[in-house]
Amino acid sequence: MNSAHAVWLEVALNGPWSRERQPGIPIYADEIVEQAIACAHEGAAIIHFHPYDPHTGRQRDDAEIYGPIIERIRNQVDVICYGTLPFAGDMDALQGMNATQRHSAVEQLAQAGLLEWTVVDPGSTHITTRQDIDRGKQGFIYANPEDHVRYGLALCKQYQLTPSYAIYEPGFMRLGAGLHRSLDDVPAPVYRLMFSDDFTFGFPPQPWAVEAYARLLEIEAPGASWMVAGLGVKIDSLIEYAVAHGGHVRVGLEDAPLGHTVSNVEQVRAARQRIERTGCRLASANDIRQRQKS
Repeated sequence: MNSAHAVWLEVALNGPWSRERQPGIPIYADEIVEQAIACAHEGAAIIHFHPYDPHTGRQRDDAEIYGPIIERIRNQVDVICYGTLPFAGDMDALQGMNATQRHSAVEQLAQAGLLEWTVVDPGSTHITTRQDIDRGKQGFIYANPEDHVRYGLALCKQYQLTPSYAIYEPGFMRLGAGLHRSLDDVPAPVYRLMFSDDFTFGFPPQPWAVEAYARLLEIEAPGASWMVAGLGVKIDSLIEYAVAHGGHVRVGLEDAPLGHTVSNVEQVRAARQRIERTGCRLASANDIRQRQKS
């Protein structure tokens, strides 16, 4: 256990949901920038967001949308700011996307020096809610073919980006760690343990589930950085347990149950207070950068 480490606090501002499913999310550039800065002032050193087309209100992964938002945030606060990838079979795309297409915005942003981290999710899983099942509605496959994962890691090597691994299932951890071991000079991944109440992937947000992942991580990637997070979940009850065991924390409206009414800033503030009550301090962006170099 570790009760005195500097805890990373990440906020996931919006996600792919659109306001139809998550009404409180920021989608316009001014809203994203405003909330990112407010969350940084409350202690979030890592800002994650999805870019939206202001005309359609749908996610659109273009460097031209990302870049100005990241620059505006970083001009006012020192944070690690990163985005996402479009789905391999995006609901708004006419056809599936290959690895190069999915990572196009990432590569452009990295070339411009605007990225430090990037999403590299090492595996595929079903995204289905319990409500979908009850209604007879089919979910979808969140697909990350292995060549897409390898492509993402190659970009991480080329531009020295930290891979942010979302661990939806134990196999994600094993594949991600194995691929990382097979490559030289790729920065150490951050393992984001994904829990859910509303969706049927992975584990529910329970301490035994954190322990199971932590034990597997000790085997696959000893000493790796990890955090508790999820989709369709409130991870408040896991914060103290994760911190006591050397983990970190992510909150925000991307991860919260759909229709959640607690704002991003309020979630960050509540998480900060819980972390500080453990006796730990919040890590700065520079603390995180130094940890990733060690």
